[in-house]
Amino acid sequence: MSDSPLRVLAVIPPMTQLNTPYPSTAYLTGFLRSRGVDAVQEDLALALVLKLLSVEGLDSIRLGAEKMPARRRPPTVDFFLTHFERYRITIAPTIAFLQGRDPTVAHRICSRALLPEGPRFDSLEVYYDPDGGDPLAWAFGSLGQQDRARHIATLYLNDLADVLREAVDPRFEFVRYAESLALSQPSFEPLAQALAAAPNLVDATLHALTLDALSRHTPQVVLLSVPFPGAVYAAFRIAQTIKAHNPAIITVLGGGYVNTELRELGEPRVFDHFDYVTLDDGERPLLALLDHLRGKRSRQRLVRTFVRDAESGTVRYINLVEPDIPFAEVGTPTWDGLPLERYLSLLDMLNPMHRLWSDGRWNKLTVAHGCYWKKCSFCDVSLDYIGRYDGAPAALLVGRIEAIIAETGQTGFHFVDEAAPPKALKALAEELLRRGVSISWWGNIRFEKSFTPELCQLLADSGCIAISGGLEVASDRLLTLMKKGVSVDQVARVTHAFAEAGVLVHAYLMYGFPTQTVHDTVDALEYVRQLFEAGCIQSGFFHRFACTVHSPVGMHPEEYGVRLVPLPAGNFSKNDIGFIDPTGVDHDALGKALNKALYNYMHGIGLDTDVRQWFAGKVPRPRVARQFIERALNQQSEPAGRSRV
Repeated sequence: MSDSPLRVLAVIPPMTQLNTPYPSTAYLTGFLRSRGVDAVQEDLALALVLKLLSVEGLDSIRLGAEKMPARRRPPTVDFFLTHFERYRITIAPTIAFLQGRDPTVAHRICSRALLPEGPRFDSLEVYYDPDGGDPLAWAFGSLGQQDRARHIATLYLNDLADVLREAVDPRFEFVRYAESLALSQPSFEPLAQALAAAPNLVDATLHALTLDALSRHTPQVVLLSVPFPGAVYAAFRIAQTIKAHNPAIITVLGGGYVNTELRELGEPRVFDHFDYVTLDDGERPLLALLDHLRGKRSRQRLVRTFVRDAESGTVRYINLVEPDIPFAEVGTPTWDGLPLERYLSLLDMLNPMHRLWSDGRWNKLTVAHGCYWKKCSFCDVSLDYIGRYDGAPAALLVGRIEAIIAETGQTGFHFVDEAAPPKALKALAEELLRRGVSISWWGNIRFEKSFTPELCQLLADSGCIAISGGLEVASDRLLTLMKKGVSVDQVARVTHAFAEAGVLVHAYLMYGFPTQTVHDTVDALEYVRQLFEAGCIQSGFFHRFACTVHSPVGMHPEEYGVRLVPLPAGNFSKNDIGFIDPTGVDHDALGKALNKALYNYMHGIGLDTDVRQWFAGKVPRPRVARQFIERALNQQSEPAGRSRV
């Protein structure tokens, strides 16, 4: 291989997201091109969905559905077969509408007479209008026709995804595809069995798309960047196809999933599909690997790379310590080669903040590498992507922004930092305003006191439309225990400052943290209710705390009052770890109430009622004063003339 130039193909495997490309290949492709490497990229996640959700794809799904015994068909499949002809004639115009290529279809979609409405449309009953009017009018009014149609079309696609799962592949999801095969899975055996099974329609479609990509790009090296457990199975299927087609093509596995779950990889069978597995930021390991493939460095001089020893068949980890590429030198991401016009703007939830994750195509960019705080006890602070903080000058960042706008023609940016630093955001905002660069942007922050009303307004002036941040447990005791570095009243003041500046706010929320009691949980929900009621936050998401082996809780459980459950034996994936909490709280039952309450709060429902109504059983009265947030906001005023910056 050293005698010929190397073409590198970076692939996004199914499933990631459908509204915009996952950024890892754009980062790697931009970096490799900046170093003179012939690099291209492909989004097989999008390609797979578009192939399945086509006339040809629906015909194939129908064949699978008809093979199911009639008595065993779930209602979703029965509805699909009964209304198949309507699905068949509406799929192409619906996809075109969601891609923004045919907006006039919205009129017919909104009529509720064009698309077949399967079980997923039952969710609209929550918006029932007792006067017989349009149940979606409260959300979209008389002028929101495009949004209304996009929500209806999204429900239509979700119905089809349910049919795929029921009739073709029980693991199918638009995001968490076959996740159980890889999520903290100590044994490779379940994944090996799935890969050895006869291919179903999804597998066969992905196989054909992979061969087509190889034919068009003719790569010598294929990089598969796997960010989530829900992209692992498909990545292995792609590698399986590549090796069957041409064993000489070098396959490399990396990405967020690998960096968190495969750090102790010892399973030789992984290397039946992948020649190399790299850890952490890919730039330095890839440069070393490409040098090795060109014959310019020995295998013993690879960087952060797993290989299988040819003689013993065992897995070896090789790491010649070399400095990482500074963040200022990683180059500008490029989306060249990705079909930006084919991504789907979906509208799963009507909440204006929540929709940003699935609606619209965003240029993804990082303000700084790692987290400047890196203390939170629930986070993987020991790993490179969190622990190694490295920034870049604002002028350089705005230069990257201008280059991306010139390439894509789009001015929407999602800053994907773990927590964007307030100083860096302030400098970035000032540089954007100084240069007259007009963009819309959103990103993740810590709700810390540095975000004063003046800074929030400056960020809004520079184009900030939304921010997200971790309120987590909404309990000062637990926030202190998790070393979050914020308090509930401080979060209230920061979120209110953003809201006053016209910026939407999303709160990441957590339940089930070590020693969290039922009373703590009820108190937390009361804090959240008051934040919604005061207009401080517009969106939120409760997730169950998961202890990971790389977090402070996982490394020092005794400091958090819990005892870890020993991990099962295995040499594959290792991340989540069980623990025994002496409180003995049934957090799963509480989680149902929390998510039900939050769903209603995001739609403006139930904000004036006692939080205890959401819980199935009897729970204690909140210890939080009903005016706690109101009082916290009243305390933020300062003497006239005193600067908060």
